[in-house]
Amino acid sequence: MILSDGSINASYVVKNINLANNIERRLEMLGMTIGVKVVILNKKHNGAIILKVRGTRFALGKEITDGIEIGEYENE
Repeated sequence: MILSDGSINASYVVKNINLANNIERRLEMLGMTIGVKVVILNKKHNGAIILKVRGTRFALGKEITDGIEIGEYENE
């Protein structure tokens, strides 16, 4: 499943990031790496998603969220 298909207030784990290298590196600097937990806080009508990663909230556009694969988050 891709990030843009996720549900609001649900937790997911990043499985893979399929984006241009410069965008992928920028996301890594923001804390979004493979295996990290993300929580979708809100979805906008234009396709943008507001999410929480490692305690930080930020928004990503649809082009970027379509390149991020996620899986169900399992509580440990």
